[in-house]
Amino acid sequence: MSSGHRRLASVTKVLTTHVNAARHRDALSLFSCMLSAPDLPPPTDPSFAHAFPLAIKSATALRVPRAAAFFHAFADKCGLLSSPFLASALIASYGAGASRELARRLFDELPARNAVVWSAMISVHVRAGDLAAAASALDTMDVAPTASCFNTVIAAVADSGEHPTRAIEVYRHMRRVGVAPSFITLLALVPACTAMGALTSVKEVHGFAVRHGMSSRSHIGSSLIEAYGRCGSLASAQRVFDQVQDRDVVVWSSLVSAYAFHGRAEVAMSLFRQMKDQDDVRPDSIMFLSLLAACAHSGHADDALQYFDVLTKRYGVEACGDHYSCLVDVLGRAGRLNQAYDLIRTMPVKVTAKAWGALLAACRKYGEVGLAEVAGRALFEMEPENAGNFVSLANIYSGRGMHEDAERVRREMEQRGVQRLPGSSWMIHRKSSC
Repeated sequence: MSSGHRRLASVTKVLTTHVNAARHRDALSLFSCMLSAPDLPPPTDPSFAHAFPLAIKSATALRVPRAAAFFHAFADKCGLLSSPFLASALIASYGAGASRELARRLFDELPARNAVVWSAMISVHVRAGDLAAAASALDTMDVAPTASCFNTVIAAVADSGEHPTRAIEVYRHMRRVGVAPSFITLLALVPACTAMGALTSVKEVHGFAVRHGMSSRSHIGSSLIEAYGRCGSLASAQRVFDQVQDRDVVVWSSLVSAYAFHGRAEVAMSLFRQMKDQDDVRPDSIMFLSLLAACAHSGHADDALQYFDVLTKRYGVEACGDHYSCLVDVLGRAGRLNQAYDLIRTMPVKVTAKAWGALLAACRKYGEVGLAEVAGRALFEMEPENAGNFVSLANIYSGRGMHEDAERVRREMEQRGVQRLPGSSWMIHRKSSC
């Protein structure tokens, strides 16, 4: 290696450091100097192909106008487009600039494409929200795919939440063509299994994780615990938890949530005590929510108030709107409606529709009209198009025999143009005129 190439490798490392640290202006300034530095090889040198993708990434991050087009033309002039890493960086840059057509044109014009380039094009389809095109690209690849190609699609399908079964289908396709799922694959796949509530799919993914030594890692473990919990298999969730090494607060929270979801409040609260005693793990906001949810499902209002006090004061966990809403729900379910209302009036964070909704639901359960009116009116303003709030208040009136008030709410809803949701019903009983 010549001294010029050694110098180029050294400067490229500095360029990499700038990019990784998000010092993008410094990166572009350094790259500009590199292009004309007399002690470096010229930009037409193949070694420069390693620096170009870094500069493209910084220009894209800074939203430099027509960055992809500029670098595309310059790289073409230097004869460097044959580099798959440079080509994939250009495709990604075009895609980030909402120019999927240009990304596709470059992709089609490349003399040779490897899995890295295909993965970049698949990511562009995903970024554009065209999951069908991304999945089609997987089927038409003319080179051996890598796990990264599949991971992008699996993650996008799982994140969309629309058709989680497709994530499992892509995973099985991946296995059929002989591509080994990676740790990233499983991280993306387990939430899709959770969304489906399909126990057999969870067991399938869990089995692969066990066979390949991944199930004991905390990230996979916490996801599997949540998935089993949602599917109602608490015994399996507990077994995964017992096998996880270096259990962190996420793993503990996942198991507490699983038991809380199924109304096993005593177990959930016992786990919280074990977490402190056994692993000396500090609770976080997710654990906070899990404990409050456990108390809500079991009617442990006093325990919820105690946890709220301990977690905010002793552990310094900052309570947000969700925590306060959950506490309102706990108090409401326990019939402590005035206390729930006082909490809404005095909470130090912005009151959310979730908090008012919890109070309204409790008022319906206990037939409390006065507070129901307050909660209903607040919700009408916060969620003017939510028909459920109107229906709930009207049904509370009707349940107490206040049919004229119920009718008034129905008319108000019609005047506002709010459409009643399918499955919602009015319980308004008019007296017979005879």
